[in-house]
Amino acid sequence: MNSKIYSAPLEGLTGFVWRLAHNEIFGGVGKYYAPFIAPNQNLKFQTRELRDLSHNEQDRLVPQVLTNKAEHFTWAAHKLTDMGFSEVNLNLGCPSGTVVTKGKGAGALRSPEDLDRLLDGIFSATYDCKLSVKTRTGFDSSDEWPAILSVLSKYPIHELTIHPRPRAQLYKGKADRELFLETARKSKLPLVYNGDIVTSSDDAFDYGCPVMIGRGLIADPALARKAAAGAPATRTELLAYHQALVDGYSEYLSGEVPLVHKLKEIWVLFANSFEDTDKYMKRILKAKRLNDILPAAKALMENCELKA
Repeated sequence: MNSKIYSAPLEGLTGFVWRLAHNEIFGGVGKYYAPFIAPNQNLKFQTRELRDLSHNEQDRLVPQVLTNKAEHFTWAAHKLTDMGFSEVNLNLGCPSGTVVTKGKGAGALRSPEDLDRLLDGIFSATYDCKLSVKTRTGFDSSDEWPAILSVLSKYPIHELTIHPRPRAQLYKGKADRELFLETARKSKLPLVYNGDIVTSSDDAFDYGCPVMIGRGLIADPALARKAAAGAPATRTELLAYHQALVDGYSEYLSGEVPLVHKLKEIWVLFANSFEDTDKYMKRILKAKRLNDILPAAKALMENCELKA
């Protein structure tokens, strides 16, 4: 395990089934960040949120809260502390249209003044846990970043994870690593880098701070282990990992169709662990039943060469 490598929260991908399979077979991750929970007016967690948070991988799971109301965050953080969590993360980075139109996620970055009010309300309360933040570098443009960083710097944030793209960029183009490094040189906040890490030789591992990996860990589940000078994935491990995902999702997804859709979602990224997958991926993506997708996936894993 590398305590300086974190797994990013990815909605629909890094839930407890994936985390348990990844941790058991590959590991190499210091902290797993859970996909966000969104407190509502009723101040109750949803059943699926509680189910996901009930699987705390060796006390390395960090819940993430999505809200633009300080009182909702404080309520959630206290409840999560009661459940045994030692860190709670505030989501200021989600770029989804349905999220930002409500002023949540990256939508909270539109107005530094509103962001300041939100953070002031959050940090005015007392907690028995650490508070961390994950953010983008602006809403329309990273030109907004200095004003946003000025607000963030006023508060005792345990760790500030920066995905150096503005919301308008979504996941297109390249993350602005120079902006991150410039921030690291100037800011006194403990920083974490996040964005476009897909190989174990990435320069980000030499930034002198923790790194958070998202889609790269789905594409190559051994990435964190390799970055810590460990071994690449073996074919046996990948077969066992895929079977663990199939078994895990089968237990709680209602029916065959949702399971097939979930496996396709994983395979869009996971195929990057192998060479020359086009022939098999066509079969996987066209599959409508388990009897179609499972043989295609098995054939891909057995016949395609592994990437280094």
